[in-house]
Amino acid sequence: MLSYRHAYHAGNHADLLKHYLLSRVLAYYNGKQKPYDYIDTHAGAGQYDLSGDYAQKNREYDSGFTRLLAATDLPAALAAWRDELRALLPAADTYPGSALIAAKTLPPPGKLHLYELHPADYQALQDNLRPLRLGRRLHVAQSDGFTGLIACLPPASRRAVILIDPPYEQKSDYQTTLDTLAAAYKRFPSGTYLIWYPCLPRDESRHFPAQLNQHFGDNYLRAELHVRAENGAHGMYGSGMYLINPPYTLPAELATTLPALRDLCAESADSRIILDARIP
Repeated sequence: MLSYRHAYHAGNHADLLKHYLLSRVLAYYNGKQKPYDYIDTHAGAGQYDLSGDYAQKNREYDSGFTRLLAATDLPAALAAWRDELRALLPAADTYPGSALIAAKTLPPPGKLHLYELHPADYQALQDNLRPLRLGRRLHVAQSDGFTGLIACLPPASRRAVILIDPPYEQKSDYQTTLDTLAAAYKRFPSGTYLIWYPCLPRDESRHFPAQLNQHFGDNYLRAELHVRAENGAHGMYGSGMYLINPPYTLPAELATTLPALRDLCAESADSRIILDARIP
């Protein structure tokens, strides 16, 4: 499907959770003097204009990125990440997507493998990354990211951070993600995989974390941010990130920063978090 446009949701609570964890994983990898690659199966446009028509329609960033910028009492790690985001912004009223965050964080000679199927977002992705002059380090394809991921594993560097965040507009995306992960892990079991998923009042969404645990529960981290209770309501009430082979430092950091993100993005008094990990 080509109907999904992330620009409608840029900078919302789900983006904050996703990009905070992505940034922490990239920082951990950068702490070791070894090259690694970045793979993004659904890269989007790279950056988003918050003053544009898409973002302005629902102004989802107001309950996410806007609150983050205005916050005055954040844990040190979260405040430091906010400063990092500000430094990444190419202009005011923009929000950086995962591809731009990775492109400005990944040190050479690491390569970026970015997949985006939507023609408009594919073109925007190329345009937004062109000023960085990444040359042969950048590989952008207008193709299915699930297939593309398998094709580039294992990477030549033998180290990689892999982000999988489909829109889940189709129920089949859940099973496709599970199947793709199984195939990817078989080819490359040492990579760090980050899987984003929405928290929706649907069975396929509720069962998804348990299905991930069933296959990858030996070394994982699960973090969910619910901005309100489900209460049978329609729509996304939160989101989650499931990490396979996560940095061992993350659970302790999230014990402080995840509650702060909850308080920052809460839409009701029954907002909550889930933090669960098993790291050998």
